[in-house]
Amino acid sequence: MLEETIKNALENVRPSLQADGGDVEFISLAEDGTVSLKLTGACGCCPMAQMTLKMGIENYLKKEIPEITAVVGV
Repeated sequence: MLEETIKNALENVRPSLQADGGDVEFISLAEDGTVSLKLTGACGCCPMAQMTLKMGIENYLKKEIPEITAVVGV
């Protein structure tokens, strides 16, 4: 159930990434609340990818879903 909530929340982030030629893919959710994501397309090789992941996506997901403790890229 929590995975579906995360995937739905990512749908709100996706348009911004796609506007720059990238996307985000849900990989997994660990028991400790860590979400693993993969940035793809232009976002996958962007020098700002880590900032997008932590300052953008992680902040948004943690605000929307309090059970999330961290977001990591794979």
